[in-house]
Amino acid sequence: MVDASRRGFFRGRPRPKAEIRPPWALAESLFTDCCTRCNDCIDACPEQIIVIGDGGYPTINFKRGECTFCADCVSACKPLALVRGEDQPGWTHKAVIADSCLPHRGVECRVCEDFCDARAIRFSPRLGGSPLPVIAAEKCTGCGACLAPCPVNAISIAV
Repeated sequence: MVDASRRGFFRGRPRPKAEIRPPWALAESLFTDCCTRCNDCIDACPEQIIVIGDGGYPTINFKRGECTFCADCVSACKPLALVRGEDQPGWTHKAVIADSCLPHRGVECRVCEDFCDARAIRFSPRLGGSPLPVIAAEKCTGCGACLAPCPVNAISIAV
């Protein structure tokens, strides 16, 4: 007999992708316990990057823009699923650049560097090819500003 939790695997269903919650979200299990799905954080986001995700819970859509960490979503969250601690970053997520990045293919492109206000993306020169992007993890805020402008969608935010 197959365990019920494994049935989806045997039917070929993909595993659900981890969603990025709004900044200062509680740990996932606490977040889903506290969040009432009222959409107040969605309405409060001036960048309009908080959208309804799986199960009706708020998630971040970086295709719409970047997070400025303004904390308007936190102020709007009455059930306290989003709680900002003093000097606490919005999250620990970081940008990741895949091998499909144009400079890895020999094409000059630096658009992600242009959009990174934190200056976390730099290009290292190399002999015989386009400079390659390098992300300084200590500078990257995971804001997502580099995602939408990438012409080949080679950048993601690691959860």
